[in-house]
Amino acid sequence: MNQETRDIWADGLWRNNVVFAQILGMCPTMAVTTSGTNGLGMGLATTAVLVVSNALVSSVRNVVSVQVRIPVYIVLIAALVTLVDLSLNAWMHDLYKVLGMYIALIVANCAVLGRAEAFAAKRPIVASALDGLAMGLGFTLALTVIGLVRELIGAGTLFSQASLLLGPAFSFMEIQAIKNYGGALLMILPPGGFAVLGLLLAAKQWWERRQAGRPVPVADGPACCTV
Repeated sequence: MNQETRDIWADGLWRNNVVFAQILGMCPTMAVTTSGTNGLGMGLATTAVLVVSNALVSSVRNVVSVQVRIPVYIVLIAALVTLVDLSLNAWMHDLYKVLGMYIALIVANCAVLGRAEAFAAKRPIVASALDGLAMGLGFTLALTVIGLVRELIGAGTLFSQASLLLGPAFSFMEIQAIKNYGGALLMILPPGGFAVLGLLLAAKQWWERRQAGRPVPVADGPACCTV
């Protein structure tokens, strides 16, 4: 694996993660991460769009003029999202009913158009497809982790209804982590999503500072609120 490939994977999965670094795609991140299953399904659908859209944008980058590039990219992305939407409706209807309109809103996900403009429009097809895969898997990882944390605290389960939404083969993923647990409704509601995202962003920042050997800031009384 050469340095360019390693950088693409590192950027997509961690350093330039769509959610944890770029803070993009907040609409699906907050809306569908009420469980790990929903986050995984939405992430994989977005990954499919990212991979193919990056490859298509890269293949037409020398043909499309600068003046019309954005409309062309949006048309390509919209066509791919339509195919994904119809495919989920046909073969994974239970998951489609849960994700609903958020599948169609992949068209408006800044991460998809952003990678097309920032990377695929300037790089070869293979590298662009790899970038789409890395960014998509990073997005999937973020949505799944947020969904699992919210689901665990909110309902005491992990990957609930995986067999219903993804198919019987995924029944092994369903775990009752906390038995006889009443649940915390707040974590399933939108405020829970923002709370979990904030904690994970803080944890990521702490880890990166620790790895870089820099001191981790410690709040010291009222001074922590100084602007």
